[in-house]
Amino acid sequence: MKILCAVYKSLKRADTYIYVPKKDDFSAVPEPLLERFGAKKLVMQIPLPATKKLVGVEEPKLLAAFAEHGFYLQLPPSTPSLLAQHRAELGLSPDPQQDR
Repeated sequence: MKILCAVYKSLKRADTYIYVPKKDDFSAVPEPLLERFGAKKLVMQIPLPATKKLVGVEEPKLLAAFAEHGFYLQLPPSTPSLLAQHRAELGLSPDPQQDR
């Protein structure tokens, strides 16, 4: 079965996207999540199965999320704590709370 997946970018949160299996259908997305996501902008529509490899999400994972939740939320990659890295380089615990 072909799906024309719609991808929306959050205008409130950088590098945060929500994928829905049907354009403008957010009925499966919980209201609190939509509120935190904020204003959104349609950035593209992708036919699934895709003819090219998707960037930032594996297609099987996306399809599984559609089947289980009705949407897929893509968050920005986590960034390492520079303080924790510096403390580790000094031979200290990465968590300052553990020094007490």
